[in-house]
Amino acid sequence: MSTTKIWSQPALLTRLVTRPDKKFQSTEFPPMELLQTLFVGTYMEREANDLIMENISKNMSDADEYPAMMNMHARCISIIAGLWGARPGETAIGSATTGSSEAIHLGGLAMKRRWQEKRQAAGKDTSKPNIIMGANAQVALEKFARYFDVEARILDVSEESRHRLDPELVRQNIDENTIGVFVILGSTYTGHYEPVEEISHILDEYESKTGVDIPIHVDAASGGFIAPFTHAKAGFKWNFELPRVKSINTSGHKFGLVYAGVGWIIWRDEVYLPKHLIFELHYLGGTEQSFTLNFSRPGAQVIGQYYNLIHLGFSGYRAIMENCMANARLLSKSLEATGWYRCISDIHRKKGQYTLSNVKDAVFGSEDETSADYNPGLPVVAFCFSDDFKKEFPHVKQEAVSNLLRQRQYIIPSKQVEHFIKAKLTCEIDYPLPPKEEKQEILRVVVRESMSLDLMDRLISDIIAITETLMDAEPVDIAVFQPGSTSVEKQHQSAGADAKNRAQEATRPMSDGVHRTVC
Repeated sequence: MSTTKIWSQPALLTRLVTRPDKKFQSTEFPPMELLQTLFVGTYMEREANDLIMENISKNMSDADEYPAMMNMHARCISIIAGLWGARPGETAIGSATTGSSEAIHLGGLAMKRRWQEKRQAAGKDTSKPNIIMGANAQVALEKFARYFDVEARILDVSEESRHRLDPELVRQNIDENTIGVFVILGSTYTGHYEPVEEISHILDEYESKTGVDIPIHVDAASGGFIAPFTHAKAGFKWNFELPRVKSINTSGHKFGLVYAGVGWIIWRDEVYLPKHLIFELHYLGGTEQSFTLNFSRPGAQVIGQYYNLIHLGFSGYRAIMENCMANARLLSKSLEATGWYRCISDIHRKKGQYTLSNVKDAVFGSEDETSADYNPGLPVVAFCFSDDFKKEFPHVKQEAVSNLLRQRQYIIPSKQVEHFIKAKLTCEIDYPLPPKEEKQEILRVVVRESMSLDLMDRLISDIIAITETLMDAEPVDIAVFQPGSTSVEKQHQSAGADAKNRAQEATRPMSDGVHRTVC
């Protein structure tokens, strides 16, 4: 049959596109086996799938045409605001977005506009805004700074700061031109929650001394749907219970358990969303207010989010998140029990314990334990070869583990990355990091709802079998599995600007046009 005839017959074309053994998808992996893929959900119940397909054509911009959908949107905002500690007497306001990136930009824009309005009212200069974030920030945070002309003060993270934004460095870098601080509830590198409450106290002290009010925006892309439900919570206050937190974002398509295409941004009160950013629209059949970057955007995912919130409820989400945490702990403890690997993530360690002193510490828990017995964080397992393993098998590289796992249908990439400045932390190999002193490798697995205990058992067995194979092999035999190269991203990464010498430009300033990225 000719190609032209295939294109004209939808049934044949559908089979060609969707069957994985055909050329269009011959190099793609089943979504369920992408164990490190951007945290994005790839599973929903059959009824939810049907509901989404029934509403796939609906556009969120057509508010007057789809009043029921807009009512669901408003209810989602109310439910999520309640999960995040919305305070009595304040009127939370928010919107669905296409994802956390758009939501982060909106939160940043609101902080910038409020800062400008205060400065203009006081007759002060508004030409040098800056924003604080850690070197582990996801790329969307840096995009905000570059796209909207804000100096990004990217601060080092270290083992001493537990791989998170260092509150003391925040203290040293803030000034009257700081529009806000991005604090991450769930690092994409290691899953650690950043200390929102501690940073809030530092900003409170700064305001009491200088009169400068610096807000916090919490990037809870993943943690926003984990911390409210797990027994461990976040280990500290992180949401609207803290007056300093003005806005929070999350991804519905991550641990909100919806397919890609929906995020959420919520401000604690209407006064924190500047009127200058709100547009009143008088077309498409009615009048509505808009304060998103995108206009047309899918409505089906919002309906899917509402379905999950109502169908699962608090107990359903808690059961799923606790199960994810339990599976992540099992993987972490299994890896460390071999003596070949150590975990940089610490959700499997008892509360208050952050390092592995001995392989014997890798004790498996009881059936009645919960996340409250352990350090809080995302269900992320970031791991690398142990020091003893590297001494005994210096010729074995983690890239070989990654490549052999790929042959067994797991996508867990491994590449060389470098340390943060002054840090002993190494992060997800796939991510270029700030300037550093030495190199190391790391692997990362994101444990999602779709990772069953059977798949976890298979993964652990395969990692052990592959590691044993590499240990027994001669260096010349495994060389083919571990080629090395330096990526373009790592050659063109931004160092940010040092607060002690703010007049100095970044080593790779944003104006160069090539910037480090994090997914």
